[in-house]
Amino acid sequence: MPEQTRPAGGDPTLREVLLSKGYLTVLLVSAVVGIPVSLAAFGFVSLEHELQHWVWDSLPDAVGLDEPPWWWPLPAMLLAGLLVAPVLTRLPGHGGHIPVDGLGGPPTPPKAVPGVVLAALVCLPLGTVLGPEAPLMALGSGLALLAVRGAERAAKPQLAPVLGAAGSAAAISTIFGSPLVAAVMMIEAAGLGGPQLTILILPCLVATGIGALVFTGFGHWTGLSIGALSLPSVPKAGIPDPGDFLWGIPMAAVVALVCVTGQGLGRQVKAYTTGGPDRSAAGPTARQTAVRTVLCAVLVGVCIAAYALLTGRSPEEVALSGQITLGTLVADPAAWPIGALLALVLCKAAGWGVALGSLRGGPIFPVILIGAAVGVACGPLPGFGTAPGLAAGIAAASASVTRLPVTSAVLATALLDGDAQNTTPLLIVATVTGFIVGELIRAFGRRRTAAPLDGRSRAEVG
Repeated sequence: MPEQTRPAGGDPTLREVLLSKGYLTVLLVSAVVGIPVSLAAFGFVSLEHELQHWVWDSLPDAVGLDEPPWWWPLPAMLLAGLLVAPVLTRLPGHGGHIPVDGLGGPPTPPKAVPGVVLAALVCLPLGTVLGPEAPLMALGSGLALLAVRGAERAAKPQLAPVLGAAGSAAAISTIFGSPLVAAVMMIEAAGLGGPQLTILILPCLVATGIGALVFTGFGHWTGLSIGALSLPSVPKAGIPDPGDFLWGIPMAAVVALVCVTGQGLGRQVKAYTTGGPDRSAAGPTARQTAVRTVLCAVLVGVCIAAYALLTGRSPEEVALSGQITLGTLVADPAAWPIGALLALVLCKAAGWGVALGSLRGGPIFPVILIGAAVGVACGPLPGFGTAPGLAAGIAAASASVTRLPVTSAVLATALLDGDAQNTTPLLIVATVTGFIVGELIRAFGRRRTAAPLDGRSRAEVG
């Protein structure tokens, strides 16, 4: 692939780059790679859903239980910790990056893909409060890089990021309910502009289109669910009025506070399990990391079980990614008492925060449920409503956690589907509010961390 250059002096223009043989080859490879990547992603998601159904539906039924009892998450998450610990400490790639680090990072090396898949298939079906998006992106980028020889990747260092991004986009092309969400996420996460953005996004668009086609067609042919994040029904929204913004803006700030606090817990847990981002020699040994990972998995199970004990409802509502619970919540908001919604938010956020720093999965899906639950809980406020509450909650939660405001607005719009037009003004304002409040909370946390202790500098304390 030709180098990305500035249109100055003798450098090639964007038109010359796009029409060059090397770049056209990249587009062709992206289209071709999109097919096997999408098939692999389809198989991963289908298998994960089948395992999840077996753990939370078939197995309780087989032992004579109508639904999982309150204690069910405890042995399930203990098993998840025991199974995933050796994957994180012994296999190449440590099972993928830690979820609290977000969705970004360099492309996944092909040799790390087995560990990523195994860690996700161990964690997610057993109840870990994380989503499938991060493992899917790692799977897609790793498989995409297999299409190019290692020597060629070394000779053309710009090739790996482009193909890795295209593979990730193909893998998650429908997991968010719309291939457009994946494309926008790649644009915003890349942080590029001008010709560089165009050069990166075209392969991603090609790959997402192919990926969506494969997911849809193969799902129809097999009859298996692809598990896309979607809402089967959405409450009707009226014309926006001042009351929507009067309640929606402070509610978005509260959602951001809850979600960013959960992320902060995740960073503390990460430091406990791995010793920090650089896995320094002063950090825990591999054995200590394994033991601490198991303890954290059990703590996630405690958070899930606490919800069932507090509310008398199924622990499955807090466990897992939140896709199923989100659908039932939005379909019948009246069936959820305010107390149950508050318990859902607190227990889900706590379990999610612990899982972020210790286990493997994606960070986005659970916060969508947290934001939606806060929105439904605030819906009965005078002059507000369930539909605007959902819009503001989902948008603010996603923006505060991903730090990708455009992606968050597009995702919330795609979820609300046909009713998005009336909620779009509040949705956009809530996205901005959630993003800004999240950044302010992080800045405040950094200042507190860097502040002198007892009036003395860090050097003096050390």
